[in-house]
Amino acid sequence: MKFVVRRAGFFLLTLWAALTLNFFIPRFMPGSPVNALRDRTRGKVSPETLQQMLSSFGFKPNQNVGVQYLDYLGNMLTGHWGLSIGQSLGEPVTTIVGQALPWTLGLVGITTVLAFLFGTLIGIVAGWRRGGLLDAVLPPLFVVTSALPYFWVALLLILVFSVWSGGLLPSDFNYDTSLVPGFSPGFVGSVLQHAVLPAATLLITSIGGWILTMRNNMITTLAEDYVRMARAKGLSPFRIMLEYAGRNAILPNLTGFAMSIGFVVSGAILVEYVFTYPGLGYILLQAVKDEDFPLMQALFLMITVAVLVAVLISDLATLWLDPRTRGKR
Repeated sequence: MKFVVRRAGFFLLTLWAALTLNFFIPRFMPGSPVNALRDRTRGKVSPETLQQMLSSFGFKPNQNVGVQYLDYLGNMLTGHWGLSIGQSLGEPVTTIVGQALPWTLGLVGITTVLAFLFGTLIGIVAGWRRGGLLDAVLPPLFVVTSALPYFWVALLLILVFSVWSGGLLPSDFNYDTSLVPGFSPGFVGSVLQHAVLPAATLLITSIGGWILTMRNNMITTLAEDYVRMARAKGLSPFRIMLEYAGRNAILPNLTGFAMSIGFVVSGAILVEYVFTYPGLGYILLQAVKDEDFPLMQALFLMITVAVLVAVLISDLATLWLDPRTRGKR
């Protein structure tokens, strides 16, 4: 219980620090939300509407910065994230985020989980059968693919499967715009078809790291005394590989996986940009280009909270999987 309380306190302290930085950093960046908003609304809205939009962002020239900070904390924690001053001028930030979040979770989230599961499984088997055919081929191959830039792999897949193949797979957006969104077979099939290339890009460039780290952890764990004891007891190799060696070898990877899951919220910016996939990574890039500070602040907040929650869950999972940590804490 003390460990949980301590980790929860660390979570709240880190969240407050991140919120504070999120408030001050945009205000120290080159450019100004006032000038950006005035340029985009010139002749389109009245001065009163302009001032209202600035107030929704939290920029009040005659208000003390401390009061602005307190208002900002209240708005961030209650979900009042203001209005966009970018391409979606005047649209609530919560609406923009709500529209993009499912696409990022569906594409980047599922791909990240699959890369971790497949990479971990291959790493376990490769480490267990060290020096075998699987260990000699797959880890080096996927380590090389993981070193390739995201955008280069994405462009190569587009060239092969979209250009050279005569449009075998679509190269942009998230579905065929001629279809009506819904749960019809045609629309679902179009969504899956548009997700193939970006998902393949993420899988190819991320699975190698999980394979290599899991293989190395597995080799180290196999030298432990409790694994030798399990073999001396005559337990089946499959049980030793999974319950004794694999269960302990996966522990160092849990924090890395938690970080990856947390950063799912940010989306794979380069991948979503290359494929014009309207997820959170794509709109974050657009927000930076447009100096859309309300949208940037909301996305940075979501990324921070997602990473912190994922790391907290990882710590609790480690506490559950590794009995040795319970006595120390």
